[in-house]
Amino acid sequence: MKDYVVYILYSENADRYYVGLTNNIEKRLATHNYGGKKYTSKGRPWVLIKTFPCADRSEAVVLERRIKKRGIKRYLDEK
Repeated sequence: MKDYVVYILYSENADRYYVGLTNNIEKRLATHNYGGKKYTSKGRPWVLIKTFPCADRSEAVVLERRIKKRGIKRYLDEK
């Protein structure tokens, strides 16, 4: 079993947040910051502001959905 993390990024340039999940946070952050993903390509640079370790992918998916449903900023404000 691989360890997954749910992560939250922030772009000061775009003034927006992004939430995702991965099993390789360093590689994923580099992908976001070097234009490898369409949604985040316009907000560069992205800064990693929070990670939530998860035991497996299914746990990470559940947490990612919970954060998206609640709203990223609201979720952070409540934590």
